[in-house]
This record gives sequence, structure tokens and C-alpha cells, in this order.
Amino acid sequence: MKACLLRHALTLAAFAASSLRADDWPQWLGPQRDGVWREIGILEKFPAEGPKVRWRAPIGAGYTGPAVANGRVYVMDRQLAQGASNSSNPFARGEIPGTERVLCLKEDDGEILWKHEYDCPYAVSYPAGPRATPTVHDGKVYTLGTEGNLICLEAEKGKLIWSHELTKDYHTTTPMWGFAGHPLIDGKKLICLAGGEGSVAVAFDKDTGKKLWRALSAKEPGYCPPMIYEFNGKRQLIIWHPEAVSALDPETGNVIWSYPLAPSVRSGMTIPGPRKSGDLLFLTSFYNGSLMLRIGSDKPSVVWQSRKVSEMDTDGLHSVMSTPVLENGYIYGSCSYGQFRCLKADTGERLWETFEPTTDKSVRWGNAFLVKNGDRYFLFNEKGDLIIAKLTPEKYEEISRAHLLEPTNTDPGRPVVWSHPAFANRCVYARNDKEIVCVSLAK
Repeated sequence: MKACLLRHALTLAAFAASSLRADDWPQWLGPQRDGVWREIGILEKFPAEGPKVRWRAPIGAGYTGPAVANGRVYVMDRQLAQGASNSSNPFARGEIPGTERVLCLKEDDGEILWKHEYDCPYAVSYPAGPRATPTVHDGKVYTLGTEGNLICLEAEKGKLIWSHELTKDYHTTTPMWGFAGHPLIDGKKLICLAGGEGSVAVAFDKDTGKKLWRALSAKEPGYCPPMIYEFNGKRQLIIWHPEAVSALDPETGNVIWSYPLAPSVRSGMTIPGPRKSGDLLFLTSFYNGSLMLRIGSDKPSVVWQSRKVSEMDTDGLHSVMSTPVLENGYIYGSCSYGQFRCLKADTGERLWETFEPTTDKSVRWGNAFLVKNGDRYFLFNEKGDLIIAKLTPEKYEEISRAHLLEPTNTDPGRPVVWSHPAFANRCVYARNDKEIVCVSLAK
């Protein structure tokens, strides 16, 4: 009897341990690239004194979000050359000397284990640092720098495995705001945006860097990360650039369908990731606003779209950088001046809006990033606040708020943190232009 009870207790303990396992965050938007944090054992609200800070580590400037995998944290930053400085006008595009770095830190204390640094003069607007989150997969880490340096490194030691300079390889120029589409791993392929004639999207062998296919032409590739969704029983690689949204066969790059955009997306600002629900595909941009497509066949149809190309008199959702949530028939996300909105997915009708989680008032490009955990959301806003909230068609309901980081980037004319955090090991990992912090969110 005692032996039976012991076995039962050990089984329960093992089950509890497995159910509380720590999950990684190896790429932008998490393990499944969907903005869902699936760990349990997460606190319901922050303690009065704030959540426990596990560690802080100094790093340089950048917009790159962290990736967390196998006890390591990977992030990118920029180091200005001695005597160099960024222009006071963030839209200026004069060449600024400096380097980009890929940093690998210990997950448990933030110690830097290795760094890979390379010369990288910038000639982009908003030159603080790299944009794209590292992608960690199968013992390798893949990074895309602001000027198009695509690099594959050994995740353990940082040894260079292969690299490409996309502007040279594809005879193109760096987009105004730099290369920003987070690379995507699919099977043996690494897929990213490049630009140039016939090479808006390019697939490489993830182990060797050999080009496997390239597809699509446009004046500029935009900034939207490639995404793979299933429609009509087919896996479809969605590429949204300023002139069209297209679906490609991920294996070959052949076009399955393409929906031209008229007018083209203003200033090339295809930035937030496309979101899928059933046969619906939702897109949003700062000026052009919302476009909801139904992919019921290989010829998409418009369900609804914003009526005006505008940054102020907005309908639908005009998001500048944050990927919205499309779930259970509703859309939640940040609009052009910080209006956090809920829309009906089938019509675009606005049900409510509030500035509470973003900027408190109307501010151009006001922003908060969204990640779902269970039945609530964690929002990280540009002021460096982490918020726990419930989002329903009825209202925005804030549960708890904690300040994690000081906003240090002043390029938009006010201090902001514009970097998507990572959620792993029941912690949040967030960075500004001076440090990266790991904060426990465990119960």
C-alpha cells in the first residue's frame, strides 16, 4: 500500500513538474510565431513592490527584441565608432560609422558569454540600432542587421557559419528604416525579405546559406515579417510588401495568389505581421489602415477595408509597428496615435478605444506590444511599463502594471522603448538602448 502511494505521489510530482516546464522564446512572437505565451504558473498581478528583477545587463542601442533558447538570451545592438554620433534629425540619412553586435548572455544571470561584431556604417532613418529579433533553431542563431547583413552563427560559441550582404547579393538598397522583417525558419529553409528585382522574398538553406529560391518584384520590400498560414488545405507563405499581399508555396516560391494594393502602402510601411482567423487575413498599416481579406479560394476577396489613407482621421486600425490580435471575431491593437482599439473582425466596426495602456493621450506612433497568456494579455508599452489586462468586446480592463525600463530612445521626439519583449522561463526579457532586464513573472 505504501509503495503504491509512493508511486502515485511520484507520478503526481512528475506531472506537476512537466506542466510547469519552462518554455523558450526562440524568435519574434514566440515559439509558434503567434504572440501566445503558453507557460503556466504565472502571477495574476504584480506585488506592491513590483516584480522581482533577476538581473540587468548593460548593452548598446537597438530595437531588436531578445530571443531566449536553451539557457541563453540572444540580442543585437549597435556601437558607434569613436567620435561618431547620430544626427539630431532621425530622418537624416548621412553615413554614420559604427558596428553591429550579436550578443549571447547567460539566461540565469545576464553574463555575456560571447559576442559577434562586424563593421556596419548606417545610412538609415532612426539609426539607433538593429531591428529584427534573432531566430534560434537547431543549434544556430540567425540575425538580420539594419543594413542587410544576414548572418548564421553557432549558438553555443558564436562561431560564424555563413553570411550574406543582401544589398550586394541582390543589387538593392537598404529601405529607409533598414531591414526589419524578422527571418522565418521553415523546415530546412530560412526565409527573409531582401528586395531587388525578383527577390522581395528569398529562401536560403538554413545550414549552408545557399539560395534555394527567390520570388516577387517591387520597388521596395517593406518591413513585414514573412508568415506561414494554412488556407484551403495549403500551407501558404504570406508576403506583404507595399504593392501587394501575396501567398507563395513555401517549398518553391511559386505564387499561389496575389492581391494588388491600390494605392500602394504609403512610405512603404508594411510593418505589423498579418493575422489569420479561419479564412480571414488581416493587415494594418500606419497610413493606409486596415484590410481584411477572405482567402476562400486562390482568389482573395475584400471583406472590408479602411476608407481613408490617413494618420489622424482613422477608421479601422492604423497600426505603425505592433502586430494586433485577431481572435474570436474581434481585433485588438494600437492605432496611429496610441488609440488602443477593439474592432469587430467581420465589419471593422469600432466597439471601444482607450489610451490607457499606451500613452494616456493622443501621441503620434503611440504603441504597446501584445502577448496573450491564458485568458489575459501582457502589454509592454513605449513608456517601459508592463501591463496585465483583460481584453473583451465590452472593455479594456487593466489588472496590474509595473515599470520595467526607462524609455531611452528620443528619435520620435519623446523618450520611448520600441522593442518587443520575450517571455520565457516564467520571466519577461526587455531592453532599451542601455540595458536588458530579466524580470520574474512566476507566482
